[in-house]
Amino acid sequence: MLSKPFFGYAKPKFNYEQLSTQLPRPTAVATPATVTLLLPRAMGPKPSTLLQPGTRVKTGQLLKWDEAPGPGVVSSVTGTIQAIGPYMGDYGRKYTAVTIAAQTEDQWSDQFAKTAEPLNIKTLADFLTTAPGAPPLDKIAKAPKPIHTVVIYGGDTDLLVDTNLFVLKSQLPAIEKGIQALKEIAGIEKIILAVPGESVQNYDGHFEAEVRRVPAVYPFGQPLMIYYQLFGQILEQGQSFTRQGVVFMRAEAVATIGRAISEGRVPIEKMVAVMDKKGNKKLVSARIGTPISELLKVLHIVPNDRDRIIFGGPMTGKAVYATDQPVEPDTDAIVVQDGADIIASSDYPCINCGECIRVCPSRIAVNMLVRFLEAGQYQDGADLYDLYSCVECGLCSIICVSRIPILQYIKLAKYELARTAPAEEENNE
Repeated sequence: MLSKPFFGYAKPKFNYEQLSTQLPRPTAVATPATVTLLLPRAMGPKPSTLLQPGTRVKTGQLLKWDEAPGPGVVSSVTGTIQAIGPYMGDYGRKYTAVTIAAQTEDQWSDQFAKTAEPLNIKTLADFLTTAPGAPPLDKIAKAPKPIHTVVIYGGDTDLLVDTNLFVLKSQLPAIEKGIQALKEIAGIEKIILAVPGESVQNYDGHFEAEVRRVPAVYPFGQPLMIYYQLFGQILEQGQSFTRQGVVFMRAEAVATIGRAISEGRVPIEKMVAVMDKKGNKKLVSARIGTPISELLKVLHIVPNDRDRIIFGGPMTGKAVYATDQPVEPDTDAIVVQDGADIIASSDYPCINCGECIRVCPSRIAVNMLVRFLEAGQYQDGADLYDLYSCVECGLCSIICVSRIPILQYIKLAKYELARTAPAEEENNE
């Protein structure tokens, strides 16, 4: 059980990025020789009836494992399927990796345009869930209770990242169209556009949405923080936003919806902020599935042995192990960190310095919580030391004197508890 409200006590330490009125021009990455698309389902025990090496595909074509209802992924290139194999994501999430040898010229599939007559939320979810910004339309279509509110965050959740803020400022017509679609097609009653540190007047009146300002200081862009600021509530242990009738979306996700409806085809290019080893940053535009080596090559970034490549920002990003990792629908940033600048995690014991508690915006007794999580006692950590109060900002990991990977322990604990929850509910019925 949560024992206390947890926001509004700790002073924020960092400011989010704020773009000037003169927006940067993204660098375009050419169509790569191959792309790797991640179908969000485990590879089946039998060969797919639809996805086989040698199969020709078109740009914008929905690729599925078989004809049965289930998830799909939209091809970002025209070409030939080269290979199909299993792919393991974070915390045991399983995908099927579809590698396509791309040709230079696109042949666009009319599948979306034909299926989208008339438009409905299921069609949008099938085609756009793996599109730029990863619109969580499947959460609306399959929610346990009707979704009444969509919160669009116009900023970025991590530091040094400005991908979604750029989209908010540069694609206003597409976002406006996407908001209209959420109201008319998805039947959403209330849409809130949360703007980070901007003048509300810049956006108020331009959309069929309620514009609300949120602080442009870290970690106020985290969904749990925004939820508390907008609704004055916290989530009970084990609950989700969808069970409260709320869904969060990136600004880029809403722009994707708007562009798909306006253009009659699924957007395929992802906006990514790339930071080199000296801290210089560039915005690039690349097709989903492009190996990150192509982005680094265009920007003349050469990773050396023992350098670190991070998907996401410096606070909450995840390290990847090879430059052939593909750009994913939710890849907002890539950070290349010089090996000499890396401070490695350790297995040193907690020294009870209390720095993690002082920096935590939730005022969790992190030093006690991490002891339970290290021992795999996740439920005790949740019950006794407010695991679910954590907003996953990573400040505790950054400040930890013993270099304990606290954020990773917390994410693993939440994943394991969520994975076992359905089985426990079934046994109790």
